[in-house]
Amino acid sequence: MSHTPGGDRYEIRTEGGVSGQVVVGRDNTVSRVEGPAVPSAVSEQQLAELRAEFARVRALLPDDAPERAGELLDELEESATAPEPDLSTMEYVRRWFARHLPALAGAVTSLVIHPVVGQLVTAAGGTLAEEFRRRFGSEGTA
Repeated sequence: MSHTPGGDRYEIRTEGGVSGQVVVGRDNTVSRVEGPAVPSAVSEQQLAELRAEFARVRALLPDDAPERAGELLDELEESATAPEPDLSTMEYVRRWFARHLPALAGAVTSLVIHPVVGQLVTAAGGTLAEEFRRRFGSEGTA
């Protein structure tokens, strides 16, 4: 039970669980703030565009690049497009290129923060999207 300074009295009773908003009192204003939009599913065309970007970066590998570089790009593509993207692999690959092929580090980072990857991460769930933003910044999240 609650009393207001003007002497109004409100008695509130609920049975069972209460779900949603409850407003009690006089002269209340209720505002609705929309959260981020529900992420849209990634289309086949978007996935094809992302895969084309991976192919473009693979084509940038110098002839004398370690074989591991191509393998890591394959791992990155697989982990970025998985139903639950593997952020640890994405982070490892980005760091490896920064250390071993720094000329391609920017191109690899552009794959990690690609908008389609951000969409895939966001679709996988809020906790993963938060971790993605923590590790890679907000550039890639939709």
